[in-house]
Amino acid sequence: MELERAQDLINAKRHRVETLLASAAVARTEDNAAERDAGNGDADGAQPLEHESVDLAIERSLREQLAALERAQDRITNGSYGFSLDSGEPIPDARLEVDPAAEHTVDEAARRPHHLHGRGQGEPAL
Repeated sequence: MELERAQDLINAKRHRVETLLASAAVARTEDNAAERDAGNGDADGAQPLEHESVDLAIERSLREQLAALERAQDRITNGSYGFSLDSGEPIPDARLEVDPAAEHTVDEAARRPHHLHGRGQGEPAL
């Protein structure tokens, strides 16, 4: 993949993730305020904790995506972008189009433990 295209993809995804992260933070603040206002004893006491847990998990996943994009940026700078961290094999352009932060080939990613996101695994495999 041409490095200029890779940079454009990374920048676009970073913008999307940062926008989602900002929206998630606003939504969490609004949820917390609404739960405080509704705290008259009618609500399920566990529900606010569950919502907060989900909100925090989403924010953590988004932060992991930002970190993966930063690592991809570093690989562009040092000349290793587009190659697997495990094997050094080229990562197909089609995979990088879907996940510009991919750090492994599809086969390598399939063999790794799955997480919500991180180290190139949160995106669909090609």
